[in-house]
Amino acid sequence: MTQILSIPGLKDLQKRTKGSSNITIALLDGVVDINHPCFQGANLTRLPTLVQHNANNGQMSTHGTHIASLIFGQPDTEIAGIAPNCQGLLLPVFSDDKRKLSQLDLARAIEQAAENGAHIISISGGALTDIGEAEDWLDRAVKTCADRNILIVAAAGNDGCECLNVPAALPSVLAVGATNARGQPLDFSNWGETYQNQGILAPGENISGAKPGGGTLQLSGTSFATPIVAGVAALLLSLQEQWGETPNPQAVRQAILDSATACNLAETESERKCLVGVLNIAGAIEKLTGETMSETIEDQGMVEASGCGCGGTPENAKAPIQTQSETPGKGEQPLTPTSINFNHNQGVSMSANPHPITPSQAAEPAGGIVYAIGVLGYDFGSEARRDSFKQLMPAVEFSGVQVPANPYDARQMVDYLEENISEAKSLIWTLNLELTPVYAIEPVGSFSREVYETLQQFLSGQVQAEDNPEFIQRVSIPGRITGRTVRLFSGQVVPVIEPQSPRGMYGWHVNSLVSAAIEAVGAEQEGAREEQMRRTLSSFLNRIYYDLRNLGQTSQDRALNFAATNAFQAAQTFSAAVGAGMELDSINVSKSPFCRMDSDCWDVQLKFFDPENSRRARKVFRFTIDVSDLIPVTLGEVRSWSSPY
Repeated sequence: MTQILSIPGLKDLQKRTKGSSNITIALLDGVVDINHPCFQGANLTRLPTLVQHNANNGQMSTHGTHIASLIFGQPDTEIAGIAPNCQGLLLPVFSDDKRKLSQLDLARAIEQAAENGAHIISISGGALTDIGEAEDWLDRAVKTCADRNILIVAAAGNDGCECLNVPAALPSVLAVGATNARGQPLDFSNWGETYQNQGILAPGENISGAKPGGGTLQLSGTSFATPIVAGVAALLLSLQEQWGETPNPQAVRQAILDSATACNLAETESERKCLVGVLNIAGAIEKLTGETMSETIEDQGMVEASGCGCGGTPENAKAPIQTQSETPGKGEQPLTPTSINFNHNQGVSMSANPHPITPSQAAEPAGGIVYAIGVLGYDFGSEARRDSFKQLMPAVEFSGVQVPANPYDARQMVDYLEENISEAKSLIWTLNLELTPVYAIEPVGSFSREVYETLQQFLSGQVQAEDNPEFIQRVSIPGRITGRTVRLFSGQVVPVIEPQSPRGMYGWHVNSLVSAAIEAVGAEQEGAREEQMRRTLSSFLNRIYYDLRNLGQTSQDRALNFAATNAFQAAQTFSAAVGAGMELDSINVSKSPFCRMDSDCWDVQLKFFDPENSRRARKVFRFTIDVSDLIPVTLGEVRSWSSPY
């Protein structure tokens, strides 16, 4: 059994700091039993997520409670954690009844942790991939954390192979593998080329931690090495604060990697299993502060287990839970790159089910705001609701024959709602990204009827032919996050957002905007040029959508999405560049150095280039956007200039 306080260097580090209340660690895991005695006095806040049930004796509650105790367990309790004085954000993402998590929902939780002030995000889970690739949702969320200097610490995985998990393999993440008591990589701990540059080894065998309802138990896996590294990183941030420095999570990450020591497999054919090396607390402090601890570097190469002179097993501890994590993760079901599935014996691996399964109850943090771009859809939620529409909708005639209405036919639904707008309230309206529902739209308040009419008009535009001037390709929806969810007919659970009024809701009439842009540059009479401009401008508008695809929750994403909306509304602004044959090069967003008091301002730059003349100066357009209100607003006019790069 490994008592975490026996890790070399940790006791000396804890003499200097047990953490600061100004340092926040977000734990994305199972539900935590915060009533366990080891958490009494801990500064823990549970945020509402897509898992809402309370802790029980289930697999994920056990996993989450154990991991939380390794970081936040209070001194002089049966499980004393590494950083007991730090602030903890608990975001349950693994449910006891359905232990699967989509990359989309993991991205939601990461963004939520970032928005609530996390310095470190600990994720003892991951999705097995071929080359460390992630879905756009997750990739963007991780990049957002990197931009904000938030450190993500994630498990390398327990498949026992040269293979990569995400988010551990994504750039800027600190991946964590597991060692035994002798400092050797455990057989099931993953390795791979990416981990050779950003992976650290930490104790992960028979780690003693809290269990729901009281008492302790021992578990093994990279899942339990991960919070050890996250806790140490939090203490190093606290040290920086003590020294009067601004806590710098990425600097801490680099110090941990640069100070890693060789494991016992060094200079053998299995050396690559050592990743960058073994966690070296004393060396990390020296790298970070220049201060030398009393323990020598040589002391850091081994992790002493509690059964080797560090005390016996607590009387109230159960026998170690034997898991397949103690052996290579072979013989598992085939994996597919669509959803994340937690298996207690194998850490988190990919589910063989190509459709993500979400918990039965869920919630998003109430009071937040969203400005999202996507495609409008609708859902019935149940067979009964679908059949009720089928009964109420009039029959349709095909080739002189009347057939029953098809409520899934959007054209029929548009016609029905036009005559019966009150029925719009009986539908579950959704905002979709690439056929994936990400929000349910539920208008409320005095203007709810007007909002439903706007949704009906948007749906009507979406079913038009692409050459129709009224064709709508995308919609933008501002709304407030309610903290409620709704279950769709497929079983998927999505958070509910509430538009307050039609104000700020836009449908993108692509063809109308292309025509307006062409007219602005006087190209109506030049047929060949007009056709080229239509292609170029349509490509530009689509590129904006695909480049900016996100959930629209963070300040940065709301600014990007509103800039995209402005680009569609103000297509004439870009007419000169597009008319001259220039194409979109890049879209960048950064915190604006100029802003009004109590506002949240961002600069969004769209850069165009000439694909046929690389020496031609690039054209840059800048929006400064205030996203502090439900409806973002552009400050001043759109600015433009030429740039040589």
